[in-house]
Amino acid sequence: MRIGVHAHLLSTRPGYRRTGVSRYIERLLAALPEALAADEALVVYAGSGAATQPWSNAAWERRGPAIPSERPARRALWEQTVLPALARRDRLDVLHGPVNIAPLLAPCPTVVTVHDLAYLRLPDRLPAGRRRYFSALTRASVRRAARVIAVSESTKRDIVELLGVPEERVAVTPLAADAGFRPVMGEALEAFLGEQGIVRPFVLSVGTLEPRKNLPALLRAFGRIAPEVPHDLVLAGPEGWMTDEIHEARRRLGLGDRVRFTGYVETETLPAWYSAADLFVYPSLYEGFGLPPLEAMACGTPVVTSDVSSLPEVVGDAALTVPPTEETALAEAMRRVLGDRVLAADLRARGLARARGFSWSRTAALTVAAYREAAG
Repeated sequence: MRIGVHAHLLSTRPGYRRTGVSRYIERLLAALPEALAADEALVVYAGSGAATQPWSNAAWERRGPAIPSERPARRALWEQTVLPALARRDRLDVLHGPVNIAPLLAPCPTVVTVHDLAYLRLPDRLPAGRRRYFSALTRASVRRAARVIAVSESTKRDIVELLGVPEERVAVTPLAADAGFRPVMGEALEAFLGEQGIVRPFVLSVGTLEPRKNLPALLRAFGRIAPEVPHDLVLAGPEGWMTDEIHEARRRLGLGDRVRFTGYVETETLPAWYSAADLFVYPSLYEGFGLPPLEAMACGTPVVTSDVSSLPEVVGDAALTVPPTEETALAEAMRRVLGDRVLAADLRARGLARARGFSWSRTAALTVAAYREAAG
């Protein structure tokens, strides 16, 4: 069996395109070769930057040329016109669209990974062009796909309910924290604190700055407890879209240097950020999976997150969950963890155990099973 993966959203440049789905593609491609049988081959359609990365695998057959992911219109045209011709030339038995969309005229069965349906659940939180693109092409892609992959049971329910895909055609392949996400301690942690100029304890949130992450509510909740705790609030992640409300909330609260925006953070330094924090908070309004809380738990950091969409499914009983729209409850959960060492220690232990239940090898194995089912 010859399997094609459309990986042009795999980005090697710093910025918000390097997060989220790019990391999913990266880790999946690193894990897939071990899950394949001897008579199964992987053809990866990606830019030249993919071949130079440490996770690149000699088992791939890479196809170019690069299509800049910063130019969505050009990329979309390429995937719907050129990619089907390449799939025919490369004699693919199945073609995987790992980010919601696959070529509608593919000459072979397709598999589509749907990460979330935010464009339907929270349409006002996305730019209009992005919403229209996903609305039209995701629907068409999943209807044609031989198998649809959901990254959580929550996303599977959304796919069945909102897109009308029969339940038996949807496979769930949960994500995982990378092996590098583990507690950073001792001299390594001290060196990190010195490099970053961190002198006060802090609460951390990680993710692209965009409306779905509900950061104005986090800022207001932190403002409620700021007079009682010595902590700063660190928001680690690249600037995304529609961020005016976030920056306006910071200005109105008058928290000054108690709030720090780091911008994009390299994956390699994220474990140290998680490990250095006394608490990780992720009050997102909606997530298809929600990788940052799992990464935080893998680093031994107590977690407070939302009780909606996939997040309770990811954290289980290893975190405190609260309604994301109830700022008083969010502030109280933060206050509880920061003020109760026994509770914080219990959440650390539970989180570490919970994170060990997820692995990219399992994700890859479940994905290959979906390929085999699609190819018949």
